[in-house]
Amino acid sequence: MAFIDYYKILGIDKSATEKDIKKAYRKLARKYHPDLNPNNKEAEKKFKEINEANEVLSNAENRKKYDKYGKDWEHAEHFEKAEKEQQYRSSSQQRPSGNFSESDYSDFFESMFGGRTAGRRGSKVQFKGQDYNAELQLNLTDVYKTHKKTLTVNNKNIRLTIPAGVKNGQVIKIKGHGGQGINGGPNGDLHIKFSIINNTKFKLDQDNLYKTVDLDLYKAILGGEITFDIFDGKVKLKVKPETKNGTKIKLKGKGFPIYKKEGQFGDLYITYQIIIPENLSAKEKELFNELAKLRST
Repeated sequence: MAFIDYYKILGIDKSATEKDIKKAYRKLARKYHPDLNPNNKEAEKKFKEINEANEVLSNAENRKKYDKYGKDWEHAEHFEKAEKEQQYRSSSQQRPSGNFSESDYSDFFESMFGGRTAGRRGSKVQFKGQDYNAELQLNLTDVYKTHKKTLTVNNKNIRLTIPAGVKNGQVIKIKGHGGQGINGGPNGDLHIKFSIINNTKFKLDQDNLYKTVDLDLYKAILGGEITFDIFDGKVKLKVKPETKNGTKIKLKGKGFPIYKKEGQFGDLYITYQIIIPENLSAKEKELFNELAKLRST
């Protein structure tokens, strides 16, 4: 079988760094990817060669074997083991120098495997398909409850369960929904990154929610009850007399759902903001003046 020059396939030389290999592979993979070259057999063949070359050269150990053994690099361990045994058994004879040519390796494997030596092409080495990356934009209200959503990726509909409490920037993997495997290899995976837009008046920190609630001056002084919106409804709270501006209250278990912990929630923290009345009537001003006089005596 002819020698396959993986360096030539990627357009690099043997001194290429790991970064050079990665850069060359990505550039060529984009150019010859089947999705960008539909029904193009030549591009499909080139894409397989590029993946094959990258599979070998991007792995330091495999690259080392390839540089030493060429097309027979996959059998390097067998060769080295057999060579050691041969050297041990033939210690009284001239020991091989170890500087074998390409044809020497081929002859060795022909005898070792009964003429069945096969490189990566001959044995149709399997490759995992390309991983896909996608971004899904949702509102904060969308991820308060677990729900299902259908996504279309490469003309395929994927029914996705979105767990309650998923976070902004979080990435989940859907196994087997990436690119098709090569030579019967497994399909790649789909990685979905969530972009969560806060479309509410709540601030979210981890699993806790924070909200500022207006409190009129009279209830702040005299006390009473107020009703305000929480994330999934309304709540009624008693306000203590003489409540100060900026007072904070914690409502346990009224926060955001905890990711993949069914029925568990963070807490809700309320901060009271006292609202000073405006456009006072003459009578109101008179009453406030009376209060001021009472407080000064």
